[in-house]
Amino acid sequence: MSGDGREGGRRDDEVRGARRIPGPRDAVDDLDLETVERPVLPPPGGSAPDESVPEQGVPEEGVPEEGVPEEGAAAPEPDEPYEPEEREEPEEPDRPEEPDEAGSVPEPPHAVTADATASASAPVLSHRVLKALLGAWALSACSAEETAAVEDHLTACAPCADEALRLRDAVGLLHTDGSLDLDPALRTRVLDGCLGRRPARVPIPEWATAYDAETARLDALLRDIGDSDWHAPVRLQWFEDERAVTRRTTVAGVVGHLMAVDGLLSAALGLEDPLAGTGTGAAAGTEASGGPEVPLSPTRRTETYWAATYPPATRAVREPWRALTHELIRTASLAGPNVAERSVSYGEFALPLQDALLDRAFECWVHGTDIAEAVDYPYKPPSAAHLHRMIDLAARMLPAALAGRRGAGLAGPARELVAPGAPGRSVHLEVEGHGGGDWYIALDSPAAVGSPDRAVAQVALDGVEFCQLVAGHISPVEAAAGQEGDREAIRDVLFASASLSRL
Repeated sequence: MSGDGREGGRRDDEVRGARRIPGPRDAVDDLDLETVERPVLPPPGGSAPDESVPEQGVPEEGVPEEGVPEEGAAAPEPDEPYEPEEREEPEEPDRPEEPDEAGSVPEPPHAVTADATASASAPVLSHRVLKALLGAWALSACSAEETAAVEDHLTACAPCADEALRLRDAVGLLHTDGSLDLDPALRTRVLDGCLGRRPARVPIPEWATAYDAETARLDALLRDIGDSDWHAPVRLQWFEDERAVTRRTTVAGVVGHLMAVDGLLSAALGLEDPLAGTGTGAAAGTEASGGPEVPLSPTRRTETYWAATYPPATRAVREPWRALTHELIRTASLAGPNVAERSVSYGEFALPLQDALLDRAFECWVHGTDIAEAVDYPYKPPSAAHLHRMIDLAARMLPAALAGRRGAGLAGPARELVAPGAPGRSVHLEVEGHGGGDWYIALDSPAAVGSPDRAVAQVALDGVEFCQLVAGHISPVEAAAGQEGDREAIRDVLFASASLSRL
């Protein structure tokens, strides 16, 4: 007891350690003060951090202290407790808990409330620490207290909020359930964005972009496969003599085949022939009869390369092939616009350089698909713009292919010969879907012009399906999805499309 008749020590502990409830208090013995966390007392003259503490001094004369009756005043009867007006309902006094089955007594409810209140408060962390936690927060790896502290900080710090948003977007890319296959148009969009900010000093010609894109896609596939995959068997297929022909090789053999045929463009641009180091090259291309020197055909060049590379080629073939493709694109870009019409000889026929690069892009995609199937790798078709150009090249080559088959007795006779440049009988080739369009194929003369007014038949195919027909991967009988009109004309066009394929 203090000198003024009050229990000062116990009253101070009750005020600071327990929740104040108006009205009569429970007995002090019912409160376990040892389990209550005691806050730090404020300095002299200050106030408590959370709630104000009533003055503990001596009350003024004539003013009785709250809860202490004046001397001589009658105390309320025990059975009629004093209740002030508008008082809150008092909480039920703490009752001793019954022991559970194990014989232990649970903690008092006020002790659990005090611990929960202490742990619910977020830790006070500096800006540097909170910024370092942003990565863990984005990955949902923070504790509950750290998460609350970081999120409170983000509402007041704009730089950290921007960084947190970028980190959360990056976390979305880490999900393994998404496809890892890149969009074929991604490379074009990235280059367009870069060139939009800083244009190239010497841009790649528009007619060379398909070759640039397809060689880059195939190189990305080759970079990802393992050493053993380079020896995986690949079945090459094309259409020859009215039947399908197949040839087995390896992934490395396919890349060597692409490099050998790319050498035809090297000769047209004055570059070194990639077959020069294998004992072939210009000398091997000379006809035995002593005639003029001509380039080897794609098939002969490939067979020569495969025979010269023994043991079979491995991953080492990738670097010279990719270096050759880079050199072709660089030389075509620096040579000026007139180089687009330079003739590239394939032995039996010739193409302008711009069409030859488009032909090489088509073959790069077709053989890239062959490699991808052999190593179980996802590989999508080219972009719609590039695929449309490849289909257009095949459609422009069909009249000459029809004339060649007619001369060999493999197609129907010409019915209406017209002057060069005049509209003639045509087949409407409707290519649907990815990279599709409408083409009119002249039937009777390669110099005639296809015309919708002279169309005698119509055939409809999917864009990728038509390219597979041109590559010899599907038969002409299985290709057409819709046919209408002259059946003989449709058959001639479909078989002429398949005859464009080669090794």
